[in-house]
Amino acid sequence: MSASACVSRPRVGWYGDDLTGATDTLATWAERGHRALLFLRPPTSSQLAAAGPLDAVGIAGAARSMPPDAAAAELHAAGRAFAALGVDVVHYKCCSTFDSAPDIGSIGAAVAVLRRHVANPLVPILGGQPNLGRYCLFGNLFAAAGAGGAVHRIDRHPTMSKHPVTPMAEADLRRHLTAQGLERVALIDYRAYAEGDAETRLDANLAAAPHAVLFDVAQESDLAVIGRLLTDHLVAGPMLAVGPSSVARALAAVWDEPAAPFVLPHARPRAGGPVLALVGSLSPVTRAQVAAARGYQIIAIEPARLLADPAYQHGLGRAAIAGLAQGHVMLVTNEAPGAEMARVAQATAALLGAVLGEADVSRIVVAGGDTSSHAAAALDAWGLSYRAPMVPGAPLCRLHSDDPHLDGRDIILKGGQMGPVTFFADVITG
Repeated sequence: MSASACVSRPRVGWYGDDLTGATDTLATWAERGHRALLFLRPPTSSQLAAAGPLDAVGIAGAARSMPPDAAAAELHAAGRAFAALGVDVVHYKCCSTFDSAPDIGSIGAAVAVLRRHVANPLVPILGGQPNLGRYCLFGNLFAAAGAGGAVHRIDRHPTMSKHPVTPMAEADLRRHLTAQGLERVALIDYRAYAEGDAETRLDANLAAAPHAVLFDVAQESDLAVIGRLLTDHLVAGPMLAVGPSSVARALAAVWDEPAAPFVLPHARPRAGGPVLALVGSLSPVTRAQVAAARGYQIIAIEPARLLADPAYQHGLGRAAIAGLAQGHVMLVTNEAPGAEMARVAQATAALLGAVLGEADVSRIVVAGGDTSSHAAAALDAWGLSYRAPMVPGAPLCRLHSDDPHLDGRDIILKGGQMGPVTFFADVITG
C-alpha cells in the first residue's frame, strides 16, 4: 500500500489502552507518510468524512486502568468499528512495559474480546520497542529507566516493579500473560531473525494452536523481519496483533518506502498564547522534569482537598486562569492514596476543562497516562492528528473539535517514563 495512494479503506485500526501510548502509534504511522488520525471514541460517519481518506485509524481508550468486565464493552465497540472499516490488522496497543494484571488492564481479557472480530488464527505479541528502551529477550522484558537511563529487567525496574496499581513482578511475558488467561503462549526468540528460520519456527508453533505467539524484539532491525512474517500471514484473514507501537513500526517497515510525514492539510495551528501543563504522573522521571522546569508558575494540587472541597477546586481554576494571563502555568498533583488515584485523575481533568473553557492557551501538555485519558474525556474534542515530533513516545499533536475554542490547539500527552529532564522547558520552545 502506498501512503499516497487513494484507498477506500484503512488497512490498520489500533486501539490504545491509554491515550499517551495511542499518540505514539499515531506518530509512528504519520511520520512514515501514512494518513492517520486518532479518534477519542469510535468515529461517526461525519467525523470520518471530516478526516478524509485514512490509511490507519486509531481509537483511544482506557482499558489499561479498567477491570475486564468494564473494558469489554469499550473493546467490543472498537472491534465492531474496525470490522466495519474492513481493516487488515487490529492492533491492541498496550504499554511498552506491559504493566497489567488479571483484574486491571488485563491484556489477556482484551485479546479474548478482540479476537472475536478477526478471523486469523495467528495472534502475534511483540515484546519490545527499542526506540523507547524496551527489549524482549527469550521472552523476558527489559526497560530503561527514563530516557537514556540504565536498563533493568522489568521486575527489577525502579518504577515499574513498584507501580501503584499494576506492579510488574514477573519479567517472563509468557508467565505474565498466562496469569491473564492466555494459557498457551509460544515464543519466537530473537536468534531466529539472524539465523533466517523465523518462518519455520512460526509455522511449527502455529501447528500446536497456541493462544498467541510472543516475538522477541532485541533491536530495531528485528521489526522488519517480524513485519514480513505478519504480512505474509494476512492471507488467512484480518489479524489481531498485540504490543506497543513496535507493531506499527514492524508493519510500516515492510509496507512502504519512507515518505514525508503526514499532517492533515486543512488543520491550522493556533499562534501565540501561553502553555498550560497538567502533571498527574508520580513517576520519578516526571517528578525530576517538574523539578527542572523553568518558565512556569507552578500551582500544587492537594488531592484530598480537591476531592472534598468544591471551593478549593474553584480557587485552583481562578489561580490558573490568572496565571495564564501572565505566562505559562503548570498544575502539579501531589501524591494521593492508591484507592483515590482514578478519582483524582478525573477531578484534575475536570479542572483542566474548566480552565480551558475560559483561558486562551496555545499549547496543552498533560503528563500521566490515566490523567491524559481523563483529560481528553473532559474536553469537547473528537480526535487528534499528528503535527510534529517532540520526544520519543510523546509527539506534538493537534486537537480536533466541533468547538472552535478548542479546535486546532496543540496538545502533548506524555507517559510518566517519557522525555528528558528538560521536557517542560522543551515544550515551550519546541
